[in-house]
Amino acid sequence: MRETRRAARVLGACAVALTLALTTPGAAQAADGVLFIDRAAIHAPSGCYPLGDFVPSEVANFTDETAFLWSGPFCDGRVTGSVLPGQVIRPAPGMSLFIQ
Repeated sequence: MRETRRAARVLGACAVALTLALTTPGAAQAADGVLFIDRAAIHAPSGCYPLGDFVPSEVANFTDETAFLWSGPFCDGRVTGSVLPGQVIRPAPGMSLFIQ
């Protein structure tokens, strides 16, 4: 049972990494819409955004792209989740967010 869960996590992480690799073309394009981080509007966001160091940030994704949460502060570490278009979340402190 434990090995099955571990295998599922590894496969899920591989799927997210593959999705990121396939959706990152040579010429970067920004997402259409607005991304809010702690109520600050970022129009046509693109790239990596660090989130709060000590308190959870609020992220509201009103773009046409899925944003990915990273465990590290500079889109390093591992992908731990996603923020779908129209979704509002409060990720843990010290994380970062990448959007195409």
